[in-house]
Amino acid sequence: MGDLKPAAKAMCPAGNVQMKVVKGDFGYVLEDVPHLSDYLSDLPTYPNPLRFNPAYSVVKQYFVNVDDTVAQRFLGLVVICKCELEMLWFSSGLQIVVHTDSPRGTHFRRAGPRQKVYFDPAEVHACIVTCGGLCPGLNTVIREIVCGLYHMYGVSKVLGIDGGYKGFYARNTVTLTPKVVNDIHKRGGTIIGTSRGGHDTGKIVDSIQDRGINQVFIIGGDGTQKGAAVIYEEIRRRGLKVSVAGIPKTIDNDIPVIDRSFGFDTAVEEAQRAINAAHVEAESIENGIGVVKLMGRYSGFIAMYATLASRDVDCCLIPESPFYLEGKGGLFEYIEKRLKENGHMVIVIAEGAGQDLLSESLQSMNQQDASGNKLLKDVGLWISQRIKSHFGRQQKLAINLKYIDPTYMIRAIPSNAADNVYCTLLAQSAVHGAMAGYTGFTCGPVNGRHSYIPFNHITEKQNKVVITDRMWARLLSSTNQPSFLNPKDVKEVLEEEEPPTQMLEGENCKDSKFATKDIPSMS
Repeated sequence: MGDLKPAAKAMCPAGNVQMKVVKGDFGYVLEDVPHLSDYLSDLPTYPNPLRFNPAYSVVKQYFVNVDDTVAQRFLGLVVICKCELEMLWFSSGLQIVVHTDSPRGTHFRRAGPRQKVYFDPAEVHACIVTCGGLCPGLNTVIREIVCGLYHMYGVSKVLGIDGGYKGFYARNTVTLTPKVVNDIHKRGGTIIGTSRGGHDTGKIVDSIQDRGINQVFIIGGDGTQKGAAVIYEEIRRRGLKVSVAGIPKTIDNDIPVIDRSFGFDTAVEEAQRAINAAHVEAESIENGIGVVKLMGRYSGFIAMYATLASRDVDCCLIPESPFYLEGKGGLFEYIEKRLKENGHMVIVIAEGAGQDLLSESLQSMNQQDASGNKLLKDVGLWISQRIKSHFGRQQKLAINLKYIDPTYMIRAIPSNAADNVYCTLLAQSAVHGAMAGYTGFTCGPVNGRHSYIPFNHITEKQNKVVITDRMWARLLSSTNQPSFLNPKDVKEVLEEEEPPTQMLEGENCKDSKFATKDIPSMS
C-alpha cells in the first residue's frame, strides 16, 4: 500500500475507543485497531525474537510492513477501461482496476509479525479463555496460541482460564505448556472448559491485574467479543499494559467482515453424514421423507453449503428465506409433488428457519439463554409433526418420515484438516498482534488476507445468506425447489440489500473497448 499519509486521523467517540479512523486520498479509510502506545507513553520496544529463530531464517520478507493494510471489499469483476485507468490493486495475484475517482474504501491493519515487539518475552504472562458453545477447532486454537507463544517468541507462562468468563474469578486455572497441549487438536470440545454468561467486567479485570497477566486471548462468538471489548475498555481506563486479542468463533459462519469462521468447514463436512443417513432412510421406503435439522440460528450457511455439497437434498429451508406451508406454491404442495415424482425426498432445515410460523401457535418465544441469545423452538420436530399431520388428514398419501438432529454430534467433533490449518493461522495472527502491542482487536481473513479488526466491526451485525445472490440461486437450481417468495417478499429483500460497491462496471465505461474477466471467489 505504500506509506500511509492520512488526511485525517481521529479516535472514535467516547464509549467506542475500539477503533482509530485514518483517512487518506481517493476515499481511503483505515479502520485501525488500538495500540498500547495510544494510552501508555514511553513504552520500550524489543527486537522481534523471530529474527533469531532458525525456522524463519530463510523466509523472505517475513515481517509485515507497518503500513500494510487489507481492503474490506473485494470486487469480483475486473473491467479494464483505457480511458480511466489509473490505480491497480493487487490481492493474492489478482488485478483490480478502478475509476480514477472510485473510492478506495475501508481497510484494516494487516496481521502478521512486526520487526519490533512491545513485550519482553520473559515478562509475558498470557491467558486463554473459551466462551459460549462448542465448536470444532477450539482445541486447535488453544494449542497453536500456546505453541506460537512458546516456539516463536519464547513465552513460557500461559494460563488456561477454566470455564469461560466466570473462570477468571470463580474457577481454577490450568497451566498450559506445549507438552500439555500437544495432542489436544485431535479431540473435540475445549480442554479448558467453557460457559455462557458470567461476565463481570470489574472482577475479570481485577483477576487479570492480580495475576499479573499482560496478554489475554479470548475465543468466542459475537457475545463473547462484545465482552472482550468491554474488558479492553476497562483495562485501558485503568492504564494497564495488557493486550486483549479476540479470536472469532461461531460454527454458523455468521460473523461479518471475515471470510469465514473456524469450524464451519468441519460442520458442513460432518452434516453430510446426517443428510446421507436421511437419504438412505427415505429412499428405502415408500413415500419416505428424511428431515435433517442443522445449526443456523440466524444464518443458513451450514444448511446451504451442506445442501449444495450433498446433491441428495430436495428442499433447503433457512432463516433468511421465508416459506409457508399450506396453499398453492407452499411446502406441502411441493412435498406432494416430489413424492409423486421420486417416491422419496430429503428436507434440510436450519434451526432458525420458520420461527415466525412457530410463534403463531407456541408461547414462550422471548426466553433467552445465559449469553442473551433467544431460545429457539425445535423447528425440525415441529415441521416433522406438521408434515405428518397434514398428510395424515388427507388420507390419500401415506408418508414415512424420519427426523435427524445431529447438532451436538457436529459441535463436539475435532476439526478437519482445512479447519486445523485455518485455526493455526488465526492463533498465530493473534499472537503476533499481541506481541506487537496491538489490543482491542479480533483477527480473521478479509479477502484472503489475515487482518486485525476492531471489535465493534464484528459485533454490530450478523453475516447472513443473501437470497438474491448467485449462491442461493445455485442452491435453488440444484434442489429444484421453489423460492417460496412472492413479489412482495422479493421487493422487501432487495430494499434491505446494501448498495453495490462503487467500482467500475461495464455500463459505466466511457470507452467502448474494454475487457471483462471473472475472478475466482476468495472465500
